[in-house]
Amino acid sequence: MLAALAVAVVTPAGSVQAADGSATPPPMADGFGLTQVGAATGSATDFYLTVTTPEVAGEQHIKIILPSGYYEEPDRRYPVMYFLHGSPDDPVQQTYPALSMSDQMITVIPDGGARGWYANWLDQKTAAGAQNWENFHLGQVGPFIDANLRTIATKKARAVAGVSMGGFGAFHYAQARPDLFSHTASLSGDIDLSVNHMGLRLAVVASLIDGPGVICALASGDCDPGDSPYKPGVDSDAAFGSPYPVFNADWRWNEVDPSQHMGRLAEAGVKVSVYTGDGGGSPGDAEFWVAGAAKNVKSAMDALGMSYYYVNYGDGAGWGTRCDGGHNAGCWEQDLRDLIPRLEREFAA
Repeated sequence: MLAALAVAVVTPAGSVQAADGSATPPPMADGFGLTQVGAATGSATDFYLTVTTPEVAGEQHIKIILPSGYYEEPDRRYPVMYFLHGSPDDPVQQTYPALSMSDQMITVIPDGGARGWYANWLDQKTAAGAQNWENFHLGQVGPFIDANLRTIATKKARAVAGVSMGGFGAFHYAQARPDLFSHTASLSGDIDLSVNHMGLRLAVVASLIDGPGVICALASGDCDPGDSPYKPGVDSDAAFGSPYPVFNADWRWNEVDPSQHMGRLAEAGVKVSVYTGDGGGSPGDAEFWVAGAAKNVKSAMDALGMSYYYVNYGDGAGWGTRCDGGHNAGCWEQDLRDLIPRLEREFAA
């Protein structure tokens, strides 16, 4: 009977040890508007939580990767990299080996939704329900992590990076709250939503209105509209107002467009990294469009006299063993293998 009751004990180092001796994720307390649903899933150093919040409809995941020595040095505190996923992925799918290579920092991957666009949507009354992603991440997830883990809760020890949609989120968050982050990095990010790069703006709109589902419904093929990750479809102006550049109707898009506000990062001393390929020069590869966005952002930074780190690996030759220059995980893995050691050195300086 006693053995049955001794299911788990908290060790002196703060980790949890199950009855069979295996290590499990550390206990974390609810707070800052987040309520955990069930137990954490995963190992002691690589796990995810399921939470609810009034800011975003439904259940959300927060993936956390701790340094390998986190439990062996109970007095040590760590910097944090927030890593924002792309569309339509989720945190659980972020299994890049590079994310587990650091023993110098904590990595946090919060849910951004299939098409949340790391923003507080203008319209909170759509069929998608509450969509206050910026409030969720900056006002809740960040403080929750600092309260539950041994972080160094300062700007100098905090970075935000992201892939594709997450690249937009990383720049947007650093521009909205430059007091929180010392470094922001875009990996093939949608970092130009201006009228100069309408292709990416229209891609955002397509995700909002469930373009893939609509096309599937109109097609005569074998696809199922119900399989679209962008359901339910909402209005094109649900997130950022009207996307149409008529009589300044699209001013909210311009306000969140990273390419138009790089000066905010320069003024606040936030370091910038940009990674892009060329998609083989084909408009059929999403990398073709984000490459143009990266080029426009580079031009904006040059005009401001900013210093930055910029990598255009073109067709991927020489950039890792799995990168072909396209919009894919093979290239992003190598981006992370380049970025993470650089962040470690900055945090340690």
